[in-house]
Amino acid sequence: MSMVKVVDRNIRALLEHREEQRVSRSRKERVVDAVTGFAGSMPFVYLHLALFGLWILANRGWLPGVPRFDPTFVVLALVATLEALFISTFVLISQNRMSTLADKRADLDLQVSLLAEHEITRLITLVTAMAEQMGIDAAHDPELTELSRDLPPEKVMKTMEEHERAAEGRATER
Repeated sequence: MSMVKVVDRNIRALLEHREEQRVSRSRKERVVDAVTGFAGSMPFVYLHLALFGLWILANRGWLPGVPRFDPTFVVLALVATLEALFISTFVLISQNRMSTLADKRADLDLQVSLLAEHEITRLITLVTAMAEQMGIDAAHDPELTELSRDLPPEKVMKTMEEHERAAEGRATER
């Protein structure tokens, strides 16, 4: 299988998976997506410009024949506040779902990376053994010995956390 076919297969698999996720959304998720999709669009902005603009014009007395129903704009403030409350809740629900999907993708990425690291380590071991058999001097490079050892992910995470704590410590000292 050529590289192009592999890439093509992977892209198709990714797109199929995304479509399956989209189709399998619950009714609640579809409603949340519809609300956040509309709330994050220019038609939403235009609708609010028109509605709030007409509300303000009517209550300033600048629309002949339309009574002033909210001269102090208290009702407008209440409506805007309630709308902001609900929209922000919908956005948070949507972001939580996106965060869950991102975590799943990160887990997949980590698993693929760990598998690739393991495979590369095995290849280094095999190629080094072949180079030794052939009498190639590069086979005795000390770096190859280090690279041919499996690296436990827990050890990498612990080292990263130690470096992060040290960097945070240096940052707070400044």
